[in-house]
Amino acid sequence: MSKYAFYSIILFAVLIGAYAYSQDSTTDLKNNLTQSNTIENKTMPDSSSTETKQEAKNSAPASITKETTPNKDNQEDANSNSSGSTTKDSKTVNPASDQTQSNEKIQKPVTTGLSNTKKGWGLKVNSNHQQPEMPSSITATLNKYNSYWIGSPNEKVVYLTFDEGYENGYSNRILDILKANNVKAAFFITGHYLKSQPELVKRMSDEGHIIGNHTDTHPSLPEVSDEQIKKELQVVESGYKQITGQENMKYLRPPKGEYSERTLALTKDLGYHNIFWSMALVDWVPMKGGPQEAYDHVINNLHNGALILLHAVSKDDTEALDRIIKDTKEQGYVFKSLDELVKQ
Repeated sequence: MSKYAFYSIILFAVLIGAYAYSQDSTTDLKNNLTQSNTIENKTMPDSSSTETKQEAKNSAPASITKETTPNKDNQEDANSNSSGSTTKDSKTVNPASDQTQSNEKIQKPVTTGLSNTKKGWGLKVNSNHQQPEMPSSITATLNKYNSYWIGSPNEKVVYLTFDEGYENGYSNRILDILKANNVKAAFFITGHYLKSQPELVKRMSDEGHIIGNHTDTHPSLPEVSDEQIKKELQVVESGYKQITGQENMKYLRPPKGEYSERTLALTKDLGYHNIFWSMALVDWVPMKGGPQEAYDHVINNLHNGALILLHAVSKDDTEALDRIIKDTKEQGYVFKSLDELVKQ
């Protein structure tokens, strides 16, 4: 065999071996790629599914959250879900289903169909001891729902009321003055006041004063649901009963004087008269003129049927109160209770 033929055979063998090796490598590479794709295909659906579920929750209409937050129970449910409960988070959320459930909770009001336009309380006062002016439309709405802001224009009668959001150290003195002058007043108390001052509440009741409801947490009533309004009132009713043993709470002073036809109708259905006012002072802060300013404001604005609102946190009102009562009587006015007002 020639040298040339020998080398040709060797080269041919090498080429055949290289070709076989390349084929095995290609097969291994394909297998590896196939295995890798299989792993990705197993993990990706779960990952994308989780993201899809999260996106479904996040893309649910914002109104779902907004509509349910006024309801305290719903808010607590939302808080518990976000803090670890998996009742809702462990499965795909159906926005349409949630919206329906939310609407069912929202659309249970006793007062469906009534206007919930929020109205603030305001008066057009005068300096000639005449009753303040009030639009006839407002008077008609108040009358429709057994609400009051003033008494008869034909009688020299006044009604004294106090708002009690918190105790500032003057209520005992106020009660002493009322007792000394034989005047019965109405005290509108919040849940905070009830819980923090049970002895004062009991004294008010024991001495013949009316205890009115000023709600538990002092919200603007048109801004909360029917159910929350009920709870706001029931908390105070329950505490009042525990302290006094009585269940005759029937007067409500709406926080901030804000109301709507819906809130008037609902609270009337719950057995309440909304009590507004025909005279009030900016007395929850110290007055520049001190007690004399408080005295002058009341005496200069006395009118028949005056329903007077004072805040018991006021030192100025407290120091002027004895003079206010005595000089009001001196002018021929008689102090009467809200019970006598609603009987007219």
